[in-house]
Amino acid sequence: MGTRPHWRDGLLREPPVRARQHTAKGSYRVTVHGEARAGSTRAMRLALPAFTPLEDSLFLTLCARALDNRSPHPVLADAAADAIVRELDYDYGQFHLNTNLIVTVAQRAKKLDEVASRFLDRHRHAIGLDLGAGLDTRIVRIAPPSTADWYDIDFPAVISARERLIPGAPNAHSVGADLTGADWLEAVPADRPAVIVADGLTAFLTLDEMVSVLNRLISHLPSGEIAFNSYTRFAIWAAKHSHGTRSVADLVRSPGFDDPRVPEGWNPKLKLVREILLCREPEVAEFPTTVRLYNRLLALNTALSRKGTIVLHYRF
Repeated sequence: MGTRPHWRDGLLREPPVRARQHTAKGSYRVTVHGEARAGSTRAMRLALPAFTPLEDSLFLTLCARALDNRSPHPVLADAAADAIVRELDYDYGQFHLNTNLIVTVAQRAKKLDEVASRFLDRHRHAIGLDLGAGLDTRIVRIAPPSTADWYDIDFPAVISARERLIPGAPNAHSVGADLTGADWLEAVPADRPAVIVADGLTAFLTLDEMVSVLNRLISHLPSGEIAFNSYTRFAIWAAKHSHGTRSVADLVRSPGFDDPRVPEGWNPKLKLVREILLCREPEVAEFPTTVRLYNRLLALNTALSRKGTIVLHYRF
């Protein structure tokens, strides 16, 4: 029996379900081998759309969630993300993902899942919105009640890829649009409370764009909650200089902000519910030793904790 691959390189060493071939810059042709039938080896071909560099950035977090699933103690346990990466045979090695980045991406996704799940447990006829959804399988992880409707919003090319790779559901809806545009909210009901999440999105928006998006959402919806991972000024500097995020450094546009109450000044309806400092969350206890000790150090005071990853949770 062969040696089991280490979780960090398992996706490289295990045979892919689908073999990727480059067709054009930013695009992939995926060979999908169906079930064997009467000795047939015929394969279907699925061509994903060409992605811009900004759209292509979704693979950084997708691959991190997939690698977390390979851990002996996964934080998020996103088996669907793992399956997508295997199917695409995506070259995640280009991202230089380290353990700290992998667990951080997984943990912040888990915190956003928790906000969304708790809201939908209380408001079972509400709607959920995932802004800049990428290939995130959040709807699979949280399984919203059938009485709720879930909307994944991203660029049209990304939505096209989602529809090929992520199973649909009767209460799942996709909106292909630029979030900074003014028209996409017409596809979203305006008469139901909503929970809104955004994972990794805000780093790629200017401050004016972020304020505009939030204000349009609050004006369109009667009430709800918003949660997103925020970036302090230090976090923005780190994103531009860290080896692990080098692939997206040139795409970062946010200046960052340090005070979690700053967004309250953008709209009088927006009120901070909680600043979630991830280094103080219970998942840290299961982190690999070095990363766990690093987070324990950050957790010693609030100023240090804000050097780590933060999820901000608001209501309106």
